[in-house]
Amino acid sequence: MIKHEKINYVEFAARDLTATKAFFETVFNWSFVDYGPEYTAFSNEGLDGGFYKADLASTADTGGALIVFHSDTLEATQEKVMQAGGMIVKPIFSFPGGKRFQFTEPSGNEFAVWTED
Repeated sequence: MIKHEKINYVEFAARDLTATKAFFETVFNWSFVDYGPEYTAFSNEGLDGGFYKADLASTADTGGALIVFHSDTLEATQEKVMQAGGMIVKPIFSFPGGKRFQFTEPSGNEFAVWTED
C-alpha cells in the first residue's frame, strides 16, 4: 500500500484521558499505550492516533473533522455509547444510503456511527 502523502495518524484533545480511554475500551474494544501522563495512543483501529491532555474538544459545529465509525448493529452500538457515558448529540437519522447517529465521548469530542440501509 502506498503511504506517501496519505493520511497516517489523527490526534484529539482530551480533558480527561482516563475517562476517554475507558470509554473507547468499553465501546469499541480499543487498547492504548501511554506515553507519559499527558498522551495515550491507539493503533489498528482503521486509523492510528492518540489523545493528548488539553481543555479542548473537536465538534462538527465548531468546524472540527467528524470521524465516522461503521457498525453492523447501529442501535446496539448507540446503546453501548450511552452505557459507557457518551452523550448522543444527534439521534439516529436516515440519509441516502444509510443511517447514523452522532455522539460526544467523555472529553467532549464528537464522533458519528453509521450503517447501510
